[in-house]
Amino acid sequence: MTVGLLEDFLRATDEWNLGVYGVHVYHAGADPIERRLRSDDRVNVYSVAKAFTAVALGLAQAEGHLTLDDTLLSHFPELASSAAEGVEQITLRHLLNMTSGTSHRWFADQRIQTPDLLHEIIEAPLEALPGQHFAYTGSGAYAIGRTITRAAGVDLRSYLMPRLFASLDLHNPGWHACPQGFTFAESDLFLRTHELARFAQLLLQEGHWGERQIVPASFVHEMVADPVDTSSIDYGDRWTFGYGLGVWIDMDGMYRMDGRYGQYVVICPRRKIAVTVTAHCEQDSRLLDAIHAFILDRVD
Repeated sequence: MTVGLLEDFLRATDEWNLGVYGVHVYHAGADPIERRLRSDDRVNVYSVAKAFTAVALGLAQAEGHLTLDDTLLSHFPELASSAAEGVEQITLRHLLNMTSGTSHRWFADQRIQTPDLLHEIIEAPLEALPGQHFAYTGSGAYAIGRTITRAAGVDLRSYLMPRLFASLDLHNPGWHACPQGFTFAESDLFLRTHELARFAQLLLQEGHWGERQIVPASFVHEMVADPVDTSSIDYGDRWTFGYGLGVWIDMDGMYRMDGRYGQYVVICPRRKIAVTVTAHCEQDSRLLDAIHAFILDRVD
């Protein structure tokens, strides 16, 4: 693997005006390579944050605080009387893989108008039975963050600080919170390209970092083991291979973390490669095409 690999990628993204900030390629057994096209600032990784929330859920499960198949209302029994019909069937797994069936659509760039967003999520009527239909929303990740806070006794960011962020030397990352102080969980996590690349490498290494097993390997496998069907959505062909636990399934055994405006992490377990890109790109699908064509398709 050579730096020339990135030169071809960057030349293409420049010609196509794809707004890349930085790119990092990790290939097991070789030195990582990275290029930056702007100052090394932390940027909003948008929905890539959902994968961090997924890992937090896996850690909380390993510590005995909860399980993925707990129902949401089992952790918030005081809200059961106001919950919409069918919400009692929603599990944390449903929330994470976007099959809760909720009609609630919320993302962190939207102003929260309600006194308590979790109450609004629980009170929203279902449009499908839990587990039956994929519908992308930030509401589920936010609800998971609230559940981890309830079960573990600290907010999501504080929960991950000693368990994940400090272990990867991600010093004091910013993560925006709602008016009540609960971490957004679905977005608005701020990292540098190479910091996000450490998280990518951690997952590529099945949760192992240095001499420690930070995340259970079994959970890393579970993140992609049983994806839900996404073939009916209209995002584009690269979004039709399925969705796991906070991650998109890609072709040929790969999987991805996707964030708005071209924040991408693509992991290829078979070839032990992780590609991390930060950007401000209005052509998300074309940037993803460039990652495949000029990097992943060229690494043996």
